[in-house]
Amino acid sequence: MNAAPLAEPLPLPDDAPHLLLVDDDKRIRTLLARYLGDRGFRVSSAADAQEARSMMHNMAFDLMVLDVMMPGENGLDFAARLRKEPSPCQHIPILMLTARTETADRVKGLEAGVDDYLPKPFDPHELALRIRSILRRTARPVAMPPPVIARFGVFVFDLERGEL
Repeated sequence: MNAAPLAEPLPLPDDAPHLLLVDDDKRIRTLLARYLGDRGFRVSSAADAQEARSMMHNMAFDLMVLDVMMPGENGLDFAARLRKEPSPCQHIPILMLTARTETADRVKGLEAGVDDYLPKPFDPHELALRIRSILRRTARPVAMPPPVIARFGVFVFDLERGEL
């Protein structure tokens, strides 16, 4: 008996939030990228802080999901350095995702400048909800377009309102 083919993921809208997932565990990166992609996020991933920094020079991200324990520069130091160095990514929201669950670890993360802290193991649904919550809080207000008007001598016609 043949297995049914997997459904193709729906294309993401151009304005889908772009996430940078930084974790040294390839399995977690792959599973989370698929899960979050299925929930309307555009996801790029990096295995460590160095790769993440390189990606941040070439792409814009709306939020970073960052592991603490990684080879090379750890997530806490990376977040703290990112907050201190002037760059376009200095204010990117960061959700720390880590196996370090002690209160002192969470405090260190928040002191380093992260916006939220989710301990492993975690529920992927909760992760997606926390990401959406952070994005809501940090969204830049959308500028209203100027009114569309046409002038005819002393008369002004507002096209949006249909008023002369």
